[in-house]
Amino acid sequence: MKNVLTRTLIVRRTQFRLELVFHISVRGEIVKFSTQVKPISYLKSHAAEIVKDITKNREPMLITQNGEAKLVVMDVKSYEEQEEMLALLKILALGNREIEQGKFRDVEDVFAELDKIDH
Repeated sequence: MKNVLTRTLIVRRTQFRLELVFHISVRGEIVKFSTQVKPISYLKSHAAEIVKDITKNREPMLITQNGEAKLVVMDVKSYEEQEEMLALLKILALGNREIEQGKFRDVEDVFAELDKIDH
């Protein structure tokens, strides 16, 4: 059965705060990066195979050196999606900070102002 990689961003709104939950799952099960752990020697001797597998399955691989985690190898599409998600999270965090600082307007006021512009 083919692995199906999905990413889910859940945004929960509480009073003046957005809570963000990010899940990566394969076939419905939450996955940690450590599910595919290989030593650097494996990376050196199987590079083409690793590129093929990671591109196909879109599962990142954790590379170790001397028993310590050193890097994560992932396909470009997953990396780009992750960067987009991080940018979104930064925007949401900035919004939360502005709300906490009282820098917001009621939605009714904003729509009333927009209605004035349209007429």
